[in-house]
Amino acid sequence: MKKVLSIETVNDYHARFGHQTLHPLVGVVDFSKLQYEREEGLEALQFGVYAIYLKQGTCSMLHYGRRNYDYQEGTLVFIAPGQVVSLKNDPEDYKPSGYGLFFHPDLLLGTQLGQKMSDYSFFSYEVNEALHISERERQTVIDCFQKIELELEQSIDKHSKQVITSIIELFLNYCVRFYDRQFITRDASNRGAIEQFEHLLNTYFASDQPQNLGLPTVAYCAEQLNLSANYFGDLIKKETGKSAQEYIQAKTIEVAKERIYDPTKTVSEIAYELGFKYPQHFSRFFKQKVGYSPKAYRMLN
Repeated sequence: MKKVLSIETVNDYHARFGHQTLHPLVGVVDFSKLQYEREEGLEALQFGVYAIYLKQGTCSMLHYGRRNYDYQEGTLVFIAPGQVVSLKNDPEDYKPSGYGLFFHPDLLLGTQLGQKMSDYSFFSYEVNEALHISERERQTVIDCFQKIELELEQSIDKHSKQVITSIIELFLNYCVRFYDRQFITRDASNRGAIEQFEHLLNTYFASDQPQNLGLPTVAYCAEQLNLSANYFGDLIKKETGKSAQEYIQAKTIEVAKERIYDPTKTVSEIAYELGFKYPQHFSRFFKQKVGYSPKAYRMLN
């Protein structure tokens, strides 16, 4: 059976690696100062806290998601509570380096950041969709971590929570900017993903999959393209201005219009071919998007 260490609190992580806990709900770690010793048989860490790793050096003890990945120097990986991180077989002389920020969900209760955490979709990206940052961006990240660390070294008072969560929010907002830059600089590969998405939808509607599986979903398309649903959705939005769901709906309407031209097919047949369980759902959807019912649209052409 897989041996998994549960990290439910910030102190759990600190205790595991010999780091002093300055605040029960948040901590900043310099990995080069950790007492790192691989536990025999330990295969994974299960997190009950938010964790952000800033990688330095060329080796890494972590991988997660559907495939192995040695993330490069100058890379940020985001882990949300409930996620499991596997541990790699490191070289005997392996010494971790870089920084980590860990904070418990309870830190966010009653804060502005707590209301916005769902907006930071990169916490649900796969590891191969990590954030690769420049040297200048890396320094910005370290500055934020150092500000948090400086605050943690002060005596906890009524202002501590607001100050710390404000810095974390600033850091995460920087990361949104950095990801936007990454989407732009990877424009060629992103266009390739859009082309694959378009091909996937064309192939899907040309097969009998709609009758068997229903309308294509964002999760299905992301999985077929080996992307996490959140990264896929953000990529499509950045590239097309539409959400992935809107893109799928537009393709569905495009295919529906083509088939309505065929007078040998009834509206019900077209509905079932597209993956609608009930013809009336198709008619309602079509009219909502086009402004005419399928029958009325057929009469126009």
